[in-house]
Amino acid sequence: MAARSEKDTSPIPAHVAVIMDGNGRWAKQKGGLRIFGHQSAITAVRETVEAAAEAGVRFLTLYAFSTENWARPAHEVTALMQLLVHTIRQETPTLLKNSIRLQAIGQTESLPVSCQRELAEAMELTQAGSRMTLVLALSYSGRWDLTQASRRMATEVAAGRLQPDQITEQTMAGFLSTAGIPDPELLIRTSGEQRISNFLLWQLAYTELYITNLLWPDFRREHFQEALQAYQQRERRFGKTSEQLTVS
Repeated sequence: MAARSEKDTSPIPAHVAVIMDGNGRWAKQKGGLRIFGHQSAITAVRETVEAAAEAGVRFLTLYAFSTENWARPAHEVTALMQLLVHTIRQETPTLLKNSIRLQAIGQTESLPVSCQRELAEAMELTQAGSRMTLVLALSYSGRWDLTQASRRMATEVAAGRLQPDQITEQTMAGFLSTAGIPDPELLIRTSGEQRISNFLLWQLAYTELYITNLLWPDFRREHFQEALQAYQQRERRFGKTSEQLTVS
């Protein structure tokens, strides 16, 4: 991976999140089974990770499998889990080589034991990675994240370790699965769908959205770079006016 030029001073988001959508439609267009689309998406994942690291992104979160995806046909879910195990095993050496740390968020205990084992091993092997953190959202949903955070806070309140009037936005953020990870500044969604699909509901409050009609298996390094360029043209006001930003 090439390093980002030191002369390039345009803003790069510290955290980019990606909803990887369109594998099934891509496979259907090609006359193949849905799993063919998932298999073909590995190249898109690899190029996106490389492009993000080269650009200087510090955190890249990929929505790999939602809690709702468990409702898909059993044979597709099984094939997806097998593909996940194979991909993690295959890509770990590349993550190590490029100093990329792997993390996971979601109900990972619901994954097959083989997936949990490969995931845990890869996270342990790459824990010293300092160039970028790759976060896989697996069996994840934003509503689950908020629910589990609320339950944990309620437990702390019941135990007397936390007072209700001490609960702030920062408190909630600290109980979410993304604690310690900055909120995404940019969300990329492929396939043209204009929704966030129960992904990082709290964390996306002020995130810039970039939606492309490309189906995920066709997404490449240059498309990620186009998304970054679009982000760099945005004015992030966080409720303020343009004039206030100019003065500050």
